[in-house]
Amino acid sequence: NRVFGCDDCQLVCPWNKFAQRSPLPDFDPREGLTGATLVELFAWSEDEFLRRTEGSPIRRIGHARWLRNLAVAMGNALRQQDDAAMRAALNGRADHPDATVREVVGWALMR
Repeated sequence: NRVFGCDDCQLVCPWNKFAQRSPLPDFDPREGLTGATLVELFAWSEDEFLRRTEGSPIRRIGHARWLRNLAVAMGNALRQQDDAAMRAALNGRADHPDATVREVVGWALMR
């Protein structure tokens, strides 16, 4: 249930077998992302998304695509096990102004 593709690319890149952990703080996990649940991340307003992703490549996808990706992850999680908090969070975005977010939220709720 990854929500941003860069993670997947980094995992499969053959060059990364030579990579070493960087001592630069720019590459440390971002505050608010490590250990956060899908429901917590899905609750972020656009302002919070912009604040928490400042300087991160995640910001490039924008808030609506962030929500779409999280809704997909929650739909996949719901397929494994029902979760009232996830369903409530998804229902809270069912009338989102972005059509793609609405579509994926509807899909996730059908899981």
